Amino acid sequence: MLNIPPGQWDSVETDEYILYINQWGKDNADSGEACGALTSESGDSVGWTTNWTWSGGEGVKSYTNINAKNNLNLQLSAISSIKSSWSFTQETSGSPLTVNVAYDLFTSSTSAGTNEYEIMIWLDNIGAGPISYTYSAEGNPTPVAEGLDLEGKTWDLYFGSNGANEVYSFLTSDGSSVTNFSGDINSFFTYLTSEQTLDAAQYLTTAQGGTEATEGTGTLTSSEFSIVIA
Repeated sequence: MLNIPPGQWDSVETDEYILYINQWGKDNADSGEACGALTSESGDSVGWTTNWTWSGGEGVKSYTNINAKNNLNLQLSAISSIKSSWSFTQETSGSPLTVNVAYDLFTSSTSAGTNEYEIMIWLDNIGAGPISYTYSAEGNPTPVAEGLDLEGKTWDLYFGSNGANEVYSFLTSDGSSVTNFSGDINSFFTYLTSEQTLDAAQYLTTAQGGTEATEGTGTLTSSEFSIVIA
């Protein structure tokens, strides 16, 4: 097991991946921290875990995540597949409790350039909401597309801006969790480049998955995680 101390930006890496603590919103919390560890490694797959607890303040406090290291900075049009498997459990407690588990991918108009688009695929969600340009009268984000059948699940798509990037967020239409994902993430990109505004000439700069923790306490245990870009 390779443990990471709870420094704000600490990391540990293998030949294939980097595990980041990424406590980017830590200073906005009244108290708390996140930590993590790599627990196993076999071929293209790793096991990892993170513990987090946050109290008070606004916004996401940490995004402990695994980043793929290989075959990045390819144009989307040149990528044939992004095969991924992710099996996890997440135990949580506390009230209020806000957290999601998601893939988070970024693209740029130049190789290794400044990120312009963020693509999120939410596999689990407790109390969080996606970024959106439009909201209902009740204040809920409204999707730009609904009932999308991709990789064995049905998704709704939301679109908005975080101030730095245009953000596409896929959430399951029925609100269910996907704790055992196995499929081709490239299917989501193919949809976005054919049906939405994402340009296939964009370069994939980052491919990662992790848990966005805002408030409460939790332990995410990923028994298997892999992202292979080809």
